[in-house]
Amino acid sequence: MIATQARIGILGGTFNPIHIAHLRAAEEVIAALDLERVIFVPSADPPHKVDVPGDRIASAQLRLEWIRLAIRDNPRFEVDTLEIERGGSSYSVDTLRTIGERIAPEKPVFIIGQDAFVEIDSWREPEALFALAHFAVITRPPLALASLTDWLPRCIRDAVETDPGGFTARHREADTWIRRIDIPALEISSSDIRTRLRDDRSVRYLLPAAVEEAIEKSGAYRDVEGARRT
Repeated sequence: MIATQARIGILGGTFNPIHIAHLRAAEEVIAALDLERVIFVPSADPPHKVDVPGDRIASAQLRLEWIRLAIRDNPRFEVDTLEIERGGSSYSVDTLRTIGERIAPEKPVFIIGQDAFVEIDSWREPEALFALAHFAVITRPPLALASLTDWLPRCIRDAVETDPGGFTARHREADTWIRRIDIPALEISSSDIRTRLRDDRSVRYLLPAAVEEAIEKSGAYRDVEGARRT
């Protein structure tokens, strides 16, 4: 049995924009791991985003404002502006080091989707990530039926031990853990929301109402002002 006790979850991302599935995923992880809180960390300049003609990344300040609106009614949700304040490209390894220093000797739980988890080998200092934090890997059907061992990045395959069921793994040297968290499927994506907004289609119930209103007022995904090309 691999212990999973920890208190602080970290959910990073562009949040372009934040939506209901982000919030539901954080809530599911809190419940599964009995976390005290989840900290949302919006990126300033996400290094893994590629140029898409006609698509936009709203300004960091707008994305931050929307997160604050989205989480304001949940006392277990917080937002941290460290990546925005740092500026430039946002790397998870730097964020985990900074937050880890604040809560030491405890280590945070890095909340990540299965699709991003399998690409960690391409991130900056991927081996270090697994020494700095525990990992909660979010899966949705049908991926929830697969074993964690099927997704382990090359950088840690030889460094971890996985339980027989494929639900958890433990890093032998760092004594950190990786846990698969299966959550209900919510087919909501930021890219689809941006498309709907550009096409003047409804995004009702995909976003918190206050966020939808703020986005409409900003014109971030319709006008050049308040946004930049990705």
